[in-house]
Amino acid sequence: MLITDYLFENVKPIWDAYLEHDFIMDMGNGNLCKDKFKDYLIQDYLYLKEYAKVYAMALVKCENIEQMKFCQNSINGILEDESATHIWYLKNFGEKIEELEDYKIKEANENYTSYMKSIALTGDLLDTMVSVLPCAWSYYYIGKKLKETYKENLEDNFYKSWIESYSCEGYEQVARTSIEFVNTLSENIDENKKEKLKDIFIKASIHEMKFWDMAYEEVK
Repeated sequence: MLITDYLFENVKPIWDAYLEHDFIMDMGNGNLCKDKFKDYLIQDYLYLKEYAKVYAMALVKCENIEQMKFCQNSINGILEDESATHIWYLKNFGEKIEELEDYKIKEANENYTSYMKSIALTGDLLDTMVSVLPCAWSYYYIGKKLKETYKENLEDNFYKSWIESYSCEGYEQVARTSIEFVNTLSENIDENKKEKLKDIFIKASIHEMKFWDMAYEEVK
């Protein structure tokens, strides 16, 4: 069994709970409060900045050029491609992009990014890649499910662009490339390492759930 199959097997109940989260379901049916969505986008924009730093920290742990290129491409994708949807929506909300970093990062967001950075500081490249894997992979998992469930009613859905950006072939490739990278790094690991990776993956997935919980809080 590939390590990513093993990891997914252990978090599937958590990930399936994402699909039933009020924030996700309300986005799919187009009923999500726009103020909640704007607040989520701002927090996710701040998250992506820290998320990119984790890949930068991982880059120094790389052993060869191919591994370095993966981290470099991931950083570019996060800062350019993934941020683009956020920026498009936020500009339509009247936000000034250059002022987004003035917002305060919320506790659940800071806890999540701090967890990934702690793994990047204390662990090896594989540990770090497993800590960041739930983000890209679960967003595709969510985006694909939303697209399948609500495809007949997406045309007039305000959240269509978000759903399509995380369900498209391009983003699927991002997720699959990350999955394959982890599988390559995991060749010949022992049982102790396997269990450590499972623990990291579960904890990161729980942080993802807490991020969705945070996103659905009343906007202050």
